[in-house]
Amino acid sequence: MSNLFEEIKDKLKDANLSIVLPEGTDERIIEAALKLKEDGIIQPIVIGSKNDLEHTGLTVIDPNSYEEMDELVQVFMELRKGRETEEQARELLKHVNYLGTMLVYTKRAHGLVSGAAHTTAETVRPALQIIKTKPGISKASGAFIMVKDDLRFVFADCALTIAPTSEDLAEIAVESAKTALAFGITPKVAMLSFSTKGSAKSKETEKVVNATAIAKSMAPEIVIEGELQFDASIVPAIAAKKAPGAAVQGDATVFVFPSLEAGNIGYKIAERLGGFEAIGPILQGLNAPVNDLSRGCSAEDVYKLAYITAAQALI
Repeated sequence: MSNLFEEIKDKLKDANLSIVLPEGTDERIIEAALKLKEDGIIQPIVIGSKNDLEHTGLTVIDPNSYEEMDELVQVFMELRKGRETEEQARELLKHVNYLGTMLVYTKRAHGLVSGAAHTTAETVRPALQIIKTKPGISKASGAFIMVKDDLRFVFADCALTIAPTSEDLAEIAVESAKTALAFGITPKVAMLSFSTKGSAKSKETEKVVNATAIAKSMAPEIVIEGELQFDASIVPAIAAKKAPGAAVQGDATVFVFPSLEAGNIGYKIAERLGGFEAIGPILQGLNAPVNDLSRGCSAEDVYKLAYITAAQALI
């Protein structure tokens, strides 16, 4: 695990990136921000009370006195195309996640980490309204980096898309491959199912077959194979029997699950029984990185996710 973060830190040393932490009233956030400041690799920007935080030496943006608030309100109103009045826009931007997201949108920061004191919806909704998904991507998705000793894998979608279509799965596959690259993993994508290369046929397996074809057309430069059972994607001897000639021969590094329930169960089994550390969820498909913490997170979790978010900004 430490090797992964050392690699990330080394990659970010000369990038001069800043990450906004909107929850400046939370002690875990302040502790993480101070540790990031001490590292001197990425700059933390904390949203909170300047009076309460001036002794910390951190860069603090106070929603009640931010001198560029008027400009952000105007940009937000233009972006929302009249859905809110100026008064409503100003009120929304008092919400720290909306303000933080606008800092990212206007390139005053390179990414955002929130969720220590807010729900996932409160973190993700402003991102979807303001930053939005990349061109050609219809939905954001959530991936985990699974780390154990020298092993690193990407699991997706384990966080957001409950019942993905073939098109959704294809987008998840391509974005997950990009996430893999950002963290030093050579992507070999397995589109998972309970069938390998036609060993069973149903609407569920056909969805994965179609998703594989779409993903390959979207990113022909990426190794993507499906449909595959998990054993055929990770064990070479089984791949040789079940999927001879497939582009993935038991050496997959990116696993795309056919549904959210499968992905969520799968990563937790790997974490709890397999001894892997699950880093994430990392949100994929947005125009700029925004990531969601668990409300039970530690200061160390905040610290690590800030680095993960900064690494995404380099993609």
